This record gives sequence, C-alpha cells and structure tokens, in this order.
Amino acid sequence: MGKNKWFGTDGVRGVANEFPMTIDFASRLGMAAGNLVCSKTKKVAIAKDTRISSNMLEAALIAGFTSQGVDVVKLGVLPTPALTTLVASLGVDMAVMITASHNPYHDNGIKLITADGSKFSDEVTSQLEQMVEANSFAFDKDKIGRVFHDDSCAEKYKQIALSAAAPNALKGMKIVLDCANGCFSNILPEVFEKLGANIIALACNPNGCNINLDCGSQHTENMCSQVVKNQADLGVAVDGDGDRIIICDESGKRLDGDQIIAYLGQWFHQKNKLKADTVVATIVSNPALDRFLEAQGIKCVRSAVGERYVIEEMKKTGSNIGGEESGHMVVADYSKTGDAMMAALEVAMGIKESKAKMSQIFPLFSPMPRCRVDTKFTSKEYMLNAFELPEFSEVVKQAEKEIDGKGKILIRKSGTEPKIQVWVWSDDVALATEKKKKISKVFENTKGFETYKNV
Repeated sequence: MGKNKWFGTDGVRGVANEFPMTIDFASRLGMAAGNLVCSKTKKVAIAKDTRISSNMLEAALIAGFTSQGVDVVKLGVLPTPALTTLVASLGVDMAVMITASHNPYHDNGIKLITADGSKFSDEVTSQLEQMVEANSFAFDKDKIGRVFHDDSCAEKYKQIALSAAAPNALKGMKIVLDCANGCFSNILPEVFEKLGANIIALACNPNGCNINLDCGSQHTENMCSQVVKNQADLGVAVDGDGDRIIICDESGKRLDGDQIIAYLGQWFHQKNKLKADTVVATIVSNPALDRFLEAQGIKCVRSAVGERYVIEEMKKTGSNIGGEESGHMVVADYSKTGDAMMAALEVAMGIKESKAKMSQIFPLFSPMPRCRVDTKFTSKEYMLNAFELPEFSEVVKQAEKEIDGKGKILIRKSGTEPKIQVWVWSDDVALATEKKKKISKVFENTKGFETYKNV
C-alpha cells in the first residue's frame, strides 16, 4: 500500500484556494495523471458538482492535462455515480470528479476514477503525489490536447434508472426529495416523476454557495418535517455529489444506514437478485445487522471503513449489495459506486410493493447497544505510540475473550485526527460499558494523552 500525503480513501479534499485545493496543485495533478495514466486513448473525462470553486479547479485540471497532450472531455455537472457508471463507455483513459461530496461549499475535492469506473489504488495515487511534488514535467509545442464537450451523460444516466423499473412503478406514492442543491437537482425529481411518483422537491436550486447548506444528507430536519407536513410516504435526502443517502419514514423518523443495507439485502434476496447471497458492510456497522441477515439466509461480510473498501469486498465475494452505516449504498447491478438515486428507487419500489407504511416495516431489527470512547492525544506520533503499547494489546485481547459470544469489540485509529476509538457492542450494556472503560483506561498515564470523549 502506498504512503499517501494528500490522497485519502476518496481522493484529495480541502478548502478551495488553500493547498491542496489550489489551481497550482490541480494543474500539476492533471500533468501527473496525464503522464502516468493517459497512455492509450490520451483522453480524460471531467465532471463536477455545483459548488462555486468547481469551475476554477476544472480549468486548472484541463490546463494540466492538455499541456501534456491529453484531450479533455467536459461532462458538466454530473453525480459521482453517473460518472463511475458511464466512464467505461466514454473511450477515455480515466475520469476526474470535482467534488467535496457532503462538505460545505467552501471545500472541494478531486476524485480520480479509472477507465472501468473504479477508484485509483493507493500505489497509483502515491506515484502521482511524488510526481506532483517533483514538478518536473516536459512540454512539447506539438503535443497540446484539445477540449471537447459532452452533455449527454445526464440523460443516459436517467435512462439507466428508468429502465430499472416498470412504467409507473411509483404511481400513487408521495415522496419528498432533498437534492442538497447539488448534482441531483435536475435529475432525481425528473426520474421519480417519470415513474409516477408525486414529488415534493427540496433544495434543487444550486447557486454555487448553497450546496449542502442546511439541506441534504447532513441536514435532514426540513426533509423530515416536509414529509409529515405533506403526508408523504417517505423522504429521501442525498448529498452534494449523490453518493450518499438518508431516508425517513412517513412519520419523519430517520432510518439508520444499517437498516437500509438490511432492507436492500432482504429485498434483493426475496427477488432472487442477491448475488452470492451476500451483503457487504463495514466493520463499524452494528452486529445486529449480521444477526438479521443471517436469519434470512444472507451472509454478511465486513470490510474496512470506506466506500472503496466496501466495493473491493463486493468484487471479491461477488455480491451486488453493499453499504456503509453513514449512507453510501452500492447497488452494483446499476452503479460502480455509492448511488443515492438507485438505492432510493429500490427502497421506494419495495415499499410500494409491500402496500405497508414504512413505520410498519422499519426497524427491521433492533440495534445491539453500543458504547464508544475516543481517546485524543496531542499528536499523531503519541497516538501511534500508545496504539502499539503491549499493555493496550493485552487488555484488548482479554476484553475480547470475556465478551466473546456476547458482543463485539472494535479498535480503530482515526484517519484524520490523533485519536484511538474504542467501540464495544453488547446486548449487556453494563458489560459493554465495563470493557470500554477498562480498555481506554490504559491510556490515562501515557505520553501525549489529552482527553476522553464518549461518543
């Protein structure tokens, strides 16, 4: 695995006009990717979300790619799942998605996507980082790329969604859709209306600065209240680039992401569409999810945290349903990555077919109680040192032995802060609390210890 300085599991992200989200970094990244990746067709596709800085970063990336003799196809505003789904048909060496997903408008990010719709490996992004840092690119006056426009992808993506359902599949349903003033603003309402649903559309007027602003998957209060006010059957909120979804029932009660994973797994299993009889979730999903799925004859396989790792595990197992508790839902029959529209469509069709209210269906299972504590250190170095302590390893092993068969323990190093997270699940809350305290107590006298925070 490469040691990346700037790339995380979902690309590079930061505040626009601050490193690394600068025109200098973006143009260098375009030059690096143009040299390292664009060797067959010498062509790249670029899509973006609706935030004001996306045009700036797009221009910088285009300058970088074209300076290395790579042609650029501008796709305009497009959801991430649309890009990952369609990139294989575009005849390009790779694609770039400019987005900061669910973050506020002043942030932005750059996601790199392979020619088959996957995310770049750590090894490749590590090489790209080295090239960006070295900044030693050659320029040839006879090798300058051209820029083309392709506005057809949004329509193609809509047709994929419409072909997944029967005509009027949602007729008689009333659905609130919160599009986060993002990429789905001109797509999601149209698709659901064409399938016969009565739509109440929220946050569908992007102005460059209102993406995810008090709306979308991170701010669902208005969606939930509008569902109740309009006596809707359900509410759907997406994030700025459309790869994350939050759903609420007719009473405005939000569903946990694990409930959506469970529902999609069960729904596909009932329709004999669940491949390998397997669903993939991450290590932080509730253990009760496994219990529920296994009772349905469905295997639940766990991956590391991050949509990318869910997808990798889905490929290994042959599964076509996977997701994260945070709201990324992958329906691989249609999309290469998390796809809020396809997940919402499948849930809505299942509810319609059941002829029951959502509150009569959910929750599908009662979550196992969870205790969590984050131990914060003054630096990443101190956090890493504490994580390697023999006494820490010993107390974790002992706790796992004592809770075996009664619950689950998960220990994680934060990827963004100097924190060690201790998660303990058990039907016996007192037992979980005891194990959580015993494990975290080891850090009290370690160098760099700062504070505990129960989450």
